[in-house]
Amino acid sequence: MEIKELIGSYNDYVKKIPVGAIYIANYLREDNLNNALTAIKDFSEGVLWLSEASDLLVKNGAEAALNIEQIQEFLIEVNDGLEKQDYVLVADMFEYEIAPFFEAVVKANGTVQ
Repeated sequence: MEIKELIGSYNDYVKKIPVGAIYIANYLREDNLNNALTAIKDFSEGVLWLSEASDLLVKNGAEAALNIEQIQEFLIEVNDGLEKQDYVLVADMFEYEIAPFFEAVVKANGTVQ
């Protein structure tokens, strides 16, 4: 994949995360655990891809302003909430922390330049 293609995929994915985070929160609140857990797995895989893509982009001179450490903190907290089966906490995290985090990234044009 060329760097320009990677930048396009990266930016497109970041822009979709807030909506996905709200879907996850809604699935959890509706007690639709199968869909919620599948979406959380997809989210986790997606942010791992973002992390790897960020590293590659930075190595190639692009600016990736995404705070990967913050995203990793989110994943740790989500995992802790899931282990405790505290689905309200996890839903709140997706709605009130994760979605706004990525919305702010997009609004600040924090995608890759």
